[in-house]
Amino acid sequence: MSDSVPASADSAPAGWAPAGWAPAGVVLTGRLRDRPQPTLRVEELLLRPWQSDDAEAVVDAYRDPEIRRWHVRTMTTADALEWLAQRAARWRVETGADWAVIRTGRVVGRAGFRSIQLAEAQAEVAYWTVPAARGQNIAARAIGAVADWMFTEIGLHRLELNHSIGNPTSCRVAEKAGFDYEGTRRQQGWHADGWHDMHLHARLAPR
Repeated sequence: MSDSVPASADSAPAGWAPAGWAPAGVVLTGRLRDRPQPTLRVEELLLRPWQSDDAEAVVDAYRDPEIRRWHVRTMTTADALEWLAQRAARWRVETGADWAVIRTGRVVGRAGFRSIQLAEAQAEVAYWTVPAARGQNIAARAIGAVADWMFTEIGLHRLELNHSIGNPTSCRVAEKAGFDYEGTRRQQGWHADGWHDMHLHARLAPR
């Protein structure tokens, strides 16, 4: 889950790319920062970049015990404004990408990538939905949309989704979004009650 570039990639020659995910000579660095973050659509959902006036919607979302539990944080208005500023900053430095999920003009969720490693053509998914929007396949559709965009427009090869084994709902979301279960990572995630074993799901770029 680190944003750092591995030593092997640091020493690679210009134009180097791992075999199997992109033609030789393709370099992914710059593919995020050199373009504006797009707005995406999937059925009735609009996925757009976060805005500063979303702060109260973010605070409201983090009042939900389930979001607070699985994302291991609370959120004040000041925290939310800082979090929103970080979304744009992470896009510019190419370490993360985040979209607000909008339905009928209201924020109903988040979909994006908590970490991106362009040197390895990989990223890790992050998402949540507000209580009133659950049970409507919103999370899986939003994750699927941002995954498709990352594969087709940026050229990533592998996307991962990790969740606590105590959160079976995320297993269902991952499966609906096309992320296959690959195994369990022991005590990988820190939560309020200690370290949790985490299920690893992943989706590979279509060939």
